[in-house]
Amino acid sequence: MLKIYRTDDRKIHEEETIGSGVWINMVAPDEAEVNRVSKELDIDVSDLKAALDEEETSRVELEDGYTLILIDLPIPETINEVEGYTTIPLGIVLTQETIITICTVETPVLQAFIDYKIKEFSTKKKMRFVYQILYRITTQYQAYLRLIDKKRTLIEENVGEGNEDDYIISLHTLESTLVYFATSLRANGAVLDRLTRYKRLEQYPDDKDLLDDVIVENKQAIEMANIYRDIINGTRDLLATIINNKLNNVMKYLTSITLVLGIPNIISGFYGMNVNGEGMPFSTSVFGFKAIISAVIVICVLTLLILRKKKLL
Repeated sequence: MLKIYRTDDRKIHEEETIGSGVWINMVAPDEAEVNRVSKELDIDVSDLKAALDEEETSRVELEDGYTLILIDLPIPETINEVEGYTTIPLGIVLTQETIITICTVETPVLQAFIDYKIKEFSTKKKMRFVYQILYRITTQYQAYLRLIDKKRTLIEENVGEGNEDDYIISLHTLESTLVYFATSLRANGAVLDRLTRYKRLEQYPDDKDLLDDVIVENKQAIEMANIYRDIINGTRDLLATIINNKLNNVMKYLTSITLVLGIPNIISGFYGMNVNGEGMPFSTSVFGFKAIISAVIVICVLTLLILRKKKLL
């Protein structure tokens, strides 16, 4: 999908042709759309397709007549029926007259500009537009990081009440997401650092202030990802401790029950030996069976009381 936008009189309009001061938004473009933009703006096809490869890393490339910026942005995804997040590349191509964005999916980061929800947004102010996109991406990371921490808190509050296996899988998914986020944020930070040094990219004082804000927010997002990952490690250790305690309690109960059940077996084993019965207590009494059973019950009850007093039951 390819759409062309222009801002005039504080309103955004959709255009039919590519001209000066427009924003070309490409979402999962087909071959014809890529070739059209490549031909009309003299941009290498491989640079336009770079953002369509999920394995591409964040970088800045200065080419003849245009600049390519690749940045990672976060999106939600579902893995094994578990809600999580991942990162995908967003390509930004700057020419003398236009700005182009390329992504494999529609993202709320760019949708906010299409809906004209961003203050002082203009397709003609290319560098400010770029920094506004980068700022939105960074704040999107922070929003998802807070959601991840809320999910972790919910798991921690319900530990011991649900299925521990599901909790372990959920924590693993959240931790994997934080690893992806931290890696992408560090790569994005390198891109932001390079943008501060390029004299080729015309920047105004207000634009530089906005870029500084983006760098600060990106560093804060990295710190949040690291902190939340450490907290998740602590939650997982807590969950593992609770599971081990439950297992220990089960083993303790089973051991105590085995001990109690062993008492009747021992006594019945004595009376089952092939020896002269006259030497066995109650062997010649008509009430011998009842007496032995009663003695076994008393001994088992006393054993249970002792085990309970020792908190083994």
